[in-house]
Amino acid sequence: MRKKTYQMGRQKNSINRRKFMSRCVTCAAGLAAGSLSSLTSCKFSKVEDKLKIKILYSLHEPVQTRPDWPNVGFDFRPVMERIKAEMTRQCPGFVFESAMANGPEETDKILAADKAGNVDGYVVYQLNCWNKVIQSVVATGKPVLYADYKYAGSGGFLVYTAGFLRNNTPNLAFVSSSRLQDQIAAVKCFKTVEKGGAVSNFIAAVTKNRIKSTRSPGNLSCKPDTLQLLSSTECLERMADSRILAVRDQEAGPSEPIFGIPMERVSFSEINEAWETADRDEARSVADCWQNAAIEVIDVSRKTLENSAAMYLGMKEVLKRHSANAITINCLGGFYGGHIHAYPCLGFHELNNEGLVGGCECDVRSTAVMRAVTSLTQGRPGFISDPVIDTAKRQIIYAHCLASNKVFGPKGPANPFAIMTHSEDRQGASVRSFLPPDYMTTTLEILPKREEILMHQAKAVDNDPDDRACRTKLCAEPVGDIEKLFTMWDRWGWHRVTFYGDLKDPVYALADAMNWTVVEEA
Repeated sequence: MRKKTYQMGRQKNSINRRKFMSRCVTCAAGLAAGSLSSLTSCKFSKVEDKLKIKILYSLHEPVQTRPDWPNVGFDFRPVMERIKAEMTRQCPGFVFESAMANGPEETDKILAADKAGNVDGYVVYQLNCWNKVIQSVVATGKPVLYADYKYAGSGGFLVYTAGFLRNNTPNLAFVSSSRLQDQIAAVKCFKTVEKGGAVSNFIAAVTKNRIKSTRSPGNLSCKPDTLQLLSSTECLERMADSRILAVRDQEAGPSEPIFGIPMERVSFSEINEAWETADRDEARSVADCWQNAAIEVIDVSRKTLENSAAMYLGMKEVLKRHSANAITINCLGGFYGGHIHAYPCLGFHELNNEGLVGGCECDVRSTAVMRAVTSLTQGRPGFISDPVIDTAKRQIIYAHCLASNKVFGPKGPANPFAIMTHSEDRQGASVRSFLPPDYMTTTLEILPKREEILMHQAKAVDNDPDDRACRTKLCAEPVGDIEKLFTMWDRWGWHRVTFYGDLKDPVYALADAMNWTVVEEA
């Protein structure tokens, strides 16, 4: 029998669609007296009979000088100018002011100045992932519209929005659409409070607009995909016989198992030494193979390609030395800190093609998921990603700078891929894999302390070549309620791991065998 699951909409403490909508519509109605009590009946002050709305852009700087989403060198100025110009043009009953803030200190200064200016509400655009601007704005008690700028601030937007929803924040509404018209329609909902309504009316109006503008579900039928699966018992045996190497810093030694898989810490210096001593003739041969197999190599020098091949050979040697079949590296910290001298992205790509596991960012949870399900499916690789939700297309987009191009396993067909720089800093070498559409995918994450497996499914529909953010972007249509997909990111983090195949029943069976719980997030 399947273990009890906390599927949203099935348990007493879960949020089904009706309850979720009800909370969005009425979240301010029952507030106790306190700092936000005035929200239940709020009238706007006016500037020349127009609503005064402040647009706050949450970002590092107007032209990005550091590696982060969307990428180094990105110029936000035209983006901000277009947003304000279109809102001014299409919302004649409003006056818009705008400002930029990179964190709480700058935000608090702006908010302090606004107290004398009778600002009626705020629109906060998350333009970089983790700048904490929205938190201070919400604390003002004013009506707030929170908006994601696709492939730029999506990580913070998803994590922060889920936290606000979990805490029933009474004065925040959100929009997650790549279509500016949807954002403007949400801004017009401020009019509901001007007419003497409660802020809950504003939340309800934005929610109604978001759901109405979300594309209707498409055809979710998929191409046939035969799975070769191990039993849960066999999979658990393979997991116990596996070993994950975690390269976070210069520390080395034993570490606690994760998801039933033994784990060991390995130092940057060991990885770097293996890279330095890798056979350069063999590295050139590997680089030749990659160059010949790729449909194109863009802005990556031959030297960088050979360095990446040497890193791949070095990682293979370290895996052999430690009798391991999975490795995850703090790649950005190691590279920027001068501890390693080549990105491992292409090496991870090759390891995943071979049925081994290469995991990004020393994310041991995601790497454990990859190792477990690659064993379960007898070789299918996982794709760690930073997801983005776009209601305009009713899509979740799984984005990262590397992916396998053998999604059905080492013996399966290969899909096209390109070799490009790592997107955020335009350095090194990484992969844009053009993953096959029209197949069912299963996306997972784990919380070991809670002994829970998070899961949703989606039909792969497209690959997005947008230059912003990570190189590989698999677009997929969720199976289930896309509104529910906004609710889990604060608890589970941003990363997810996607596999090709309908793995719902095998994942439940594996969870039962481990006495873990499955949580369905859509």
